[in-house]
Amino acid sequence: MIYEFNGYKPVIHESAFIHPQAAVTGNVIIGKRVYIGPGAAIRGDWGKIVIEDGCNVQENCTIHMFPGVTVTLKESAHIGHGAIIHGSSIGKNCLVGMNSVMMDNVNLGDECIVGALTFIPEGMEIPNRKVVVGNPAKIIKDVSDEMLKWKTEGTEWYQKLPSDMKNKWQECEPLREIPEDRDDQSREYETWREKQKG
Repeated sequence: MIYEFNGYKPVIHESAFIHPQAAVTGNVIIGKRVYIGPGAAIRGDWGKIVIEDGCNVQENCTIHMFPGVTVTLKESAHIGHGAIIHGSSIGKNCLVGMNSVMMDNVNLGDECIVGALTFIPEGMEIPNRKVVVGNPAKIIKDVSDEMLKWKTEGTEWYQKLPSDMKNKWQECEPLREIPEDRDDQSREYETWREKQKG
């Protein structure tokens, strides 16, 4: 659902995919190969939201701000399921974990990884390539080259997803029985823990 508000219409690149159950309102700019999942609320009603090329905002995320503020997700930012971004700036190629909360005036540097359920309080400045966890958030270590490679590979899956959704996704009636020839999807990507064990 795409909504004009107070004279501002969202600007969305044609290669982006916005799920019809997401809501994008007002002064929002969405770049190339961006994926916005169902239930996401991207509210540019009081301020501006810029989502640069290659970002993803997954299911049930909220992006909002106080009046007159611009929220920026820089290129290839990866916002996990249920996260809340309120008046923050997210650096290039960052991962914000599931159900994390980033409060106003947070500046998350490039190539950071924020753990699931992390609460980052108002005004926290986080340098580039840091791992951030906890409530309240603490910087616990640097992002290694191996961690960054793993994160980047995961985001690349989401950067392919808009095209896949446009070509392979359609409303349908459900089957009533499992077909005998139905295959499982292949396992082509590992969680961080699985990768460490391997």
